[in-house]
Amino acid sequence: MKRLLTTLALGLTLGAGALAQAWPHKPVTLLVPFPPGGSTDMIARTVGARLQEKLGGTFIVDNKAGAGGTLGAALAKRAAPDGQTLFVSSLGPFVIGPHLMRNTGYDPLKDFDYITIAVQAPNVLAVPAGSPHKTLADLLQALKAQPAQLTFASAGNGTSDHLTAELFWQETGTQAVHVPYKGGAPAVSDLIGGVVDASFMNLNTGLPHIKGGKLRALAITSAQRSPLLPDVPTLAELGHKELTVYSWQAFAAPKGLPTDIRHKVREAVVATLHEPAIRQRLLDLGFEIVGNTPEQFTAFQAREFARWKKVIEVGRITAD
Repeated sequence: MKRLLTTLALGLTLGAGALAQAWPHKPVTLLVPFPPGGSTDMIARTVGARLQEKLGGTFIVDNKAGAGGTLGAALAKRAAPDGQTLFVSSLGPFVIGPHLMRNTGYDPLKDFDYITIAVQAPNVLAVPAGSPHKTLADLLQALKAQPAQLTFASAGNGTSDHLTAELFWQETGTQAVHVPYKGGAPAVSDLIGGVVDASFMNLNTGLPHIKGGKLRALAITSAQRSPLLPDVPTLAELGHKELTVYSWQAFAAPKGLPTDIRHKVREAVVATLHEPAIRQRLLDLGFEIVGNTPEQFTAFQAREFARWKKVIEVGRITAD
């Protein structure tokens, strides 16, 4: 009997090992909580195509948009933690949406295993090319002289550009009028046309218009100057170190993902991001490669969660 039990135990151990080694043994879903065509979708599809080659199996992008990305996050949370569903998202569902909406259906601090932040991109503070504000000092002077008179466009309530503006006003002791649009394109269009006075926008969104002379960049929220806009100072070097801000895209999974699968995914994602052709393409679009560890991502997520919670509460910001 003892020999039989030993044999059975060994068989179960070997069987479990074979199953773990077999992953992915069926198609893996990369759940993206936004429509096709955006930055997060692009990262998921770019990386997903290479994961198939590096890990075997099939990786399918599934777009589940709605409620600022929280709908997709709730779906990801309910998926089995077996590696067959990975969650690819921007910072919104991880650190912003839960503060803006009630009953999102998930707790970002408890319901996910964080794998890696793939890329990050700073925001750039821009004004129309014909604006009288030539520098950040000019804009701050105008904001202080005309409280709550100048207008700042954003892609919508609770978006990265909106919250960056709110943080900017809170840290500089100024006030302005927030003008939310239904997406980044109409916001940029009205900024170029001079309908609004300023905007914080993702670097990859504003870059072609800045290079084309339609917008003037006053400052950037990165820790160091961007090689794509070397003449644009950072807010930190202008004396506002607390205004270093990035939007980011990351990989996570439902809580309980086996450790070996988490490390396989992280290593394959990071290797993909550092492939010369992919790396250069992302850098040209204004992204910075991150590829941090699960532990670093988890700690960073907690800090970002607390940071934006404070901004939202102080600014009394809602999703409406």
